[in-house]
Order: sequence, then structure tokens, then C-alpha cells
Amino acid sequence: MLTRITLAQVNSTPDPAENLTVIDTSASRAADAGAQLVVFPEAMMRCFGEPLGEIAQPIDGPWADSVRGIAERAGLTVVAGMFTPADAGRVYNTLLVTGGGVDAHYDKIHRYDAFGFAESDTVAPGDKPLRVEIAGTPVGFATCYDLRFPGLFQTMAADGADLIVLPASWGDGPGKVEQWQLLTRARALDSTAYIAACDQALPAAVPDAYATAPLGVGHSCVVAPDGTSLGALGSDSGLLTVDIDPARVAELRKVLPVLANRRY
Repeated sequence: MLTRITLAQVNSTPDPAENLTVIDTSASRAADAGAQLVVFPEAMMRCFGEPLGEIAQPIDGPWADSVRGIAERAGLTVVAGMFTPADAGRVYNTLLVTGGGVDAHYDKIHRYDAFGFAESDTVAPGDKPLRVEIAGTPVGFATCYDLRFPGLFQTMAADGADLIVLPASWGDGPGKVEQWQLLTRARALDSTAYIAACDQALPAAVPDAYATAPLGVGHSCVVAPDGTSLGALGSDSGLLTVDIDPARVAELRKVLPVLANRRY
């Protein structure tokens, strides 16, 4: 059973190779902390604000293979955001899930066309949710803007997910931290599942060219299926390691059967 997870709240850079070093270092620290799963933010291959098509690689390409090697050396499952080629010069915003007997990926379904940013200009949409078993626990996956769509979370929970992992590069702005905190707890209650939401840290400085790019606000968190916060970070880089008990999910769903009671 999956009982210990680490969220690695970091900042990715424009350099995919440099970002692999960040993943390697943090995965090693997570393994030392006894984690079975380490979650990195969205866009770990390259931060937003830079061209994505020129660095996109297939899911079996060298960047993803390097992450696979990191997961194997650390002896845990790694989740990290990357970009894979799509149609018409666009990319998919992809989560790679690898290690611990797992090798899968999720393409972000809801693109961030909001707050002055148009992700759909360069990113093609995914078309199906992902649920895999990690250490015997069913885990679903979502990415950043997906957080605003409760139907996706209920769909994954109805498919058996006890934990939903959400890497993000959440855009900063008035009220955005409060929205992030509210929505992560709301999605836990909607789905009666654990939510592990890992955001990019708040950058120390934002270049003018990145003015509307979603670079992160931090505040990564793990929320219990009853909406209780089990741990959270502030805005700076850091690792958060939290113990969870997937057995609680079935117990809570008997007391609060929102999935069974829903009409739509």
C-alpha cells in the first residue's frame, strides 16, 4: 500500500538537462525520507514562457528515459511534467509516471486559456484520464488547470482512485493562492480521495517576457479525503513528505457517499 509521498516544490528552468539534475537531487532526498512516490510540478522539462515545440520529445525519448533512470536508482515512482510532440507544431502537456513497476503518461485535458494566457495556441488536448496502481494503491492524475473541473476528479474516483496527484505551474495574481488552497480542498471533498498537489515554487524574479506565463505560486499540499490539510508548503522551494492511509478512503465513502449519491 502507498503510505508515504513526497512533493518536490521546485522551479524548472529553460534548460531540460538542468532540470533533470533538479529531479535527480530531489528524488534522492525523497527516497532518503522513505517516500514511495515523489511528485514534481508540471513543466519540469522546461518552464513556461519559453518555446515548447523545440524541446518536445516522445514519451520514449532521451529526456523521459533519463527520468526513468532516476526513478530506478532512487527506488521509487517519479511523476514529472514534460512536453511530447503533437499535431500542427503543437505539443502535449504530459505527465510521465515511471518507476516502481509503473510506466505510464497522462496528457493534460483542460488547457489553460485564462487570465491572459492561451495554452491552446501551442498545446493539444489530451482525451482520457489516467489511473494506475502505485504500491498497490489506485492513483489518478490531473494537471494544473484541470483542478477547476470537478467532474474529472469524480470520474477518476468513481474508477477507483484513492489518491489523485496534481502537478501544477499555477499562475500568480490577485487571489490565486487562495483559489489554489480552496480548490485543492474542494476536489478532495468532491472525490473523497486524497489530493497531492505539487506546484512550482514562486520565482524569485519574473522576466518581463514571462509576464503572463504561469510560473508557480508554491503552496504545494496534501489534502485528506475529508478536506483536512495534512501538510503544506509556503511559496519557497522545498520538499513536503506526508504519510497517507488509503484505507481511510473506503471508510469515508461509506459515511459520505457523494460518488454513490450524485445524479449528474
